[in-house]
Amino acid sequence: MINEKEYTKTSEQETPMTEGQQNILPLLPLKNVVILPKSIIPIIVGRASSIQAVEYALKKDKALFITTQKDSAVEVPTAADVFTHGTRSTILQVMRMPNGALKILAEGLVRSRMISATEQPEGFLSAECEDLPTTGLKQTVELEAIWRQLKDLYTAYSELNEKAPADLAVTARNAEDMDYITDTIAVHINLTFDERQMILEIVNLKERMLKLCYFLKKEIDILQTEQRIKGRIQTQVEQSQREYYLTEQMKAIQKELGREDQSSEIAQIRSKIKTLSLPADAQEKVEKELRKLEQMPPLSSEAVVSRNYIDWIVSLPWSKASKDTISLVQAEKILNKQHAGLAKAKERIIEFLAAKKFSKQLERSPIICLVGPPGVGKTSLAHSIAEALGREFVRISLGGVKDEAEIRGHRRTYIGSLPGKIIQAMKKAKYTNPVILLDEIDKMSRDAHGDPAAALLEVLDPEQNKTFVDHFLDTEYDLSKVMFITTANMLEGIPYPLFDRMEIISLSGYTEDEKLSIARKFLITKLLKEYNLTIKSFKIDDAMLRLVITQYTKEAGVRQLERTIAKLMRKTIQVLLKDKNTHSVTITNELIKEWLGYPKFKKTSLNERTRIGLATGLAWTEVGGDVLEIETTVIPGKGGLTLTGQLGEVMQESAQAALSYIRSRAGELGLKQSFYTTKDIHVHIPEGATPKDGPSAGITMCVALISALTNKPLRSHLAMTGEITLQGRVLAIGGLKEKLLAARQHDVTTVIIPKENSDDLQDISKEIDLKGLKIVMVSTMDEVLPAAFEDATFKKISQKVETKKTKKPNDKKKKN
Repeated sequence: MINEKEYTKTSEQETPMTEGQQNILPLLPLKNVVILPKSIIPIIVGRASSIQAVEYALKKDKALFITTQKDSAVEVPTAADVFTHGTRSTILQVMRMPNGALKILAEGLVRSRMISATEQPEGFLSAECEDLPTTGLKQTVELEAIWRQLKDLYTAYSELNEKAPADLAVTARNAEDMDYITDTIAVHINLTFDERQMILEIVNLKERMLKLCYFLKKEIDILQTEQRIKGRIQTQVEQSQREYYLTEQMKAIQKELGREDQSSEIAQIRSKIKTLSLPADAQEKVEKELRKLEQMPPLSSEAVVSRNYIDWIVSLPWSKASKDTISLVQAEKILNKQHAGLAKAKERIIEFLAAKKFSKQLERSPIICLVGPPGVGKTSLAHSIAEALGREFVRISLGGVKDEAEIRGHRRTYIGSLPGKIIQAMKKAKYTNPVILLDEIDKMSRDAHGDPAAALLEVLDPEQNKTFVDHFLDTEYDLSKVMFITTANMLEGIPYPLFDRMEIISLSGYTEDEKLSIARKFLITKLLKEYNLTIKSFKIDDAMLRLVITQYTKEAGVRQLERTIAKLMRKTIQVLLKDKNTHSVTITNELIKEWLGYPKFKKTSLNERTRIGLATGLAWTEVGGDVLEIETTVIPGKGGLTLTGQLGEVMQESAQAALSYIRSRAGELGLKQSFYTTKDIHVHIPEGATPKDGPSAGITMCVALISALTNKPLRSHLAMTGEITLQGRVLAIGGLKEKLLAARQHDVTTVIIPKENSDDLQDISKEIDLKGLKIVMVSTMDEVLPAAFEDATFKKISQKVETKKTKKPNDKKKKN
């Protein structure tokens, strides 16, 4: 509202001009404001040129030509900077402000067009302008129709916009009234600067009304959309206010009931859940449990179950992964530093690192099973693999596990239920890609509660473990990024479906030289640090270490060796404490016998004197290789075969197959065809308290039987291994590395092995030194006999067989 008392009254009489009359008026340029005819607006005049124009108009007839600048940024506009179409206006009131500016109230009289502009000496522009009376004032049906449309649109607009006066759309008596009301409507609706200038420049009434109808329709659509948005926002605000009010009420109630801590705890859980990137299913389950928890008393049993479930979901890693170390050199250095030997296992890890470095998309980790005797470093190797990869390491012991729920967890319906070992390991690791060791996977059993090996089928299958479902969580959990490493002593204890899912890496027992290296590089260093000794205070040379290894330990690994060396160090500490003048102890043979006693393990004494009916075989055990002597005696009887020495079924069948082979070749061996009807044969393998089994002693028993039946001695310092068939073929065997090591330890100079193991021999020769050991590879018993016996008879037998193989039958002539 303009306070009329603040203004100096001026003449309100409009100076009339005839149609097309030209007049020179002071030009007042406005910024972003368009004045229309019949409109009265207040204007702040602050520019010096504009003040001069107003002062000039006040001295004359208060008439101004008011137009708008094209660019509001121009401070000193010229004729080219303003629109040619404006309004001839008059000043109704003026008020002088303290800063020298003027505040005027101007009324638009009629549309006008600037013909030219001239700069006056006072510093303002004067415009030569002509009035533009409205055209198309003839009353027609079309004009009436447009007017009614305009009136209806404005009525609708005024209903949507409370600021617009509703009484403008009155009945027009003639076209002049329509002209007046149209401009008045244009003043009161929300138009942009460009749209108002467009309305100003339209002289024809019909066109102006049509354009205004278009603008009104657009404004109505905008206002209707605004109202819909406002309604939705209002609904949301009301809902939010309602929720806030109810939440505050619940807080007050919970405070009275002593549950205030529970509410803050739930709020903290909700904020933490937002950072976990939970899958949709897990998110839904947690929200459901949280809503239930809010309604329960904090100390109720149901609340404890729900809170326990939520705690497990929140504590698990869902998307957080550790960054792998992709340096092949560093990984290889770590593996070699912490473990001697184990070349195949190390090579497989380096392969995985190389593949991951080459392919950034490789997410799936290998599933490796390390198989080997106790103490060879399977568990510690898994820890070193995790360190080489830069991942977290978690160990799960499966020995004695017999319940499926140990793997999959218990359902929440049971009291005290928990997730399975796999989910517990993931919580402990805190990352989605740890190294998890499943130790002693061959020691699991089964009972009425299920088979844990069957539950592991999903865990160890790369195609299935990305959707692993624990019974406790009851939602899918991704295990595809986890590197699973399993360990086992024997493959026979692993079910085949589980075996098929793993990559098997066999770790054989350490050789004597490898044990010596491990003791020198790892065990002694570790124990010196543990017992606070130095290299100078405890001295032991390689000869004494080798003595301890061979005579005081018998194992595939180095656990017994570590304990034995630790005992020597403890004895050394006793000596150092008793005699203050002694600062160093050197381990000698006498000290070893005094502190450790007499040798516990001695080499199997081989009878090298009487070699008739006595053959030396090679055996594999869990603690490494060994030799066994097979004794055979022939006595008068009725053809019986006696086998003693606690032999397994396979070994007994090998003895029967060897005897059948001898009977089929009796003539060639120099035996009577009916030799077995008048003689009994007794085969015995010493150390009867130790169970023995396997087919690899087949050729050894066969050779011992032939020696006893023919009364011919075998070569000395000879050992052999191989499976025999009824036709005398020699088949491949396992554990060749351990067997060759046992042969070398027992001063054997010649070893007979199957030719089918030639590839294994090449790999073994890279790991151990076979110098001084003659290896004879055979494929049939005809090749075994000349290598085993010194007697020339067996060489002739072999030559006859070779001749039969190479000799071609003569072509027979056809009879006429």
